[in-house]
Amino acid sequence: MTATPSDHSLGSSLTALRSKWGWAIALGVALILCGIIALLSIVEATAVTVIWVGAMMIVAGVVEIVHGVQMKGWGRATLWLIAGALYVIGGVFAVFNPLLASVVLTLILAIALIIAGAVRMVLGFHLKGGGHSGWVILSGALTLLFGLIILIHWPFSSLFALGIILGVDLIQSGAGWLHLGLFLRRHHAHA
Repeated sequence: MTATPSDHSLGSSLTALRSKWGWAIALGVALILCGIIALLSIVEATAVTVIWVGAMMIVAGVVEIVHGVQMKGWGRATLWLIAGALYVIGGVFAVFNPLLASVVLTLILAIALIIAGAVRMVLGFHLKGGGHSGWVILSGALTLLFGLIILIHWPFSSLFALGIILGVDLIQSGAGWLHLGLFLRRHHAHA
């Protein structure tokens, strides 16, 4: 039997989730609390963020090394091995010295935000019709401003920027899960 598009629709997925509304609310509350804790201890949250990035770099490096070992021909294999080794070295550095690594990551983040904001503003100026160009330009300006604030206060901002981003993201994610759980609870009662 083949599945029809309606078998995998959003409505059927929400129906399956209705009885799980309590889990969504619990996850939302837990994420919000974790976000508040992160914002109350932003230096520690920054360190945790960098350690997590470092751990991901180590895993990615090991995967690249394994891939390199399996490659035929030393030219490509050597490049994969070097790239993997650099990832592992960078990841180990981040895990064992997260505050120093946060200085580098925060600088990269600031530069990326400035470039992304400028590009978004240029795109906004080139949008034709629809009346949305103002929002795109504003979004780009805010992103650029955030990047400039981080860069102006760098390297001091490396102690708090990543922790603040983590805390705000956790709260935002938690609010989304909480909202979903309340929506499911309301529709579960009507089912």
